[in-house]
Amino acid sequence: MSHLQYYAYEGQGVKNRENFWYSQAVRVGDRIECAGQGGWDPETGVFEKEINAEIDLAFANVERNLKDAGGKGWSQVFRVNSYHVLLSNEALGAMVRNLKKYMPDHQPIWTCVGVARLAEDDMRVEIEVVAHDPQEAK
Repeated sequence: MSHLQYYAYEGQGVKNRENFWYSQAVRVGDRIECAGQGGWDPETGVFEKEINAEIDLAFANVERNLKDAGGKGWSQVFRVNSYHVLLSNEALGAMVRNLKKYMPDHQPIWTCVGVARLAEDDMRVEIEVVAHDPQEAK
């Protein structure tokens, strides 16, 4: 699909593209759709061990991903899907804290799902988003 523009941010984004054959984001007109982002260090790919820190880092990776694709970040997000190996009150609290931090001016639609496993052994959360970016759309 040559008319679509795909992105993979430096570090772990490029490594995942090379190792697993997928992109981190794609621009479809005035939309940026992001692949699920985990709580990995963006340079080393090492996952945070504590759930609050892992979710915080996953949110930061979403922000990094959106900006790499030419967007403004979380302020343009209208849809959030989160997948949790351990869907606890602590994990939900970390999600809500970050939603409020990154999107203080709006409340996106959000689907939150508990799952048995994610792509990598140490991965406990994955967040995918869709953003509307009409100013930057080409």
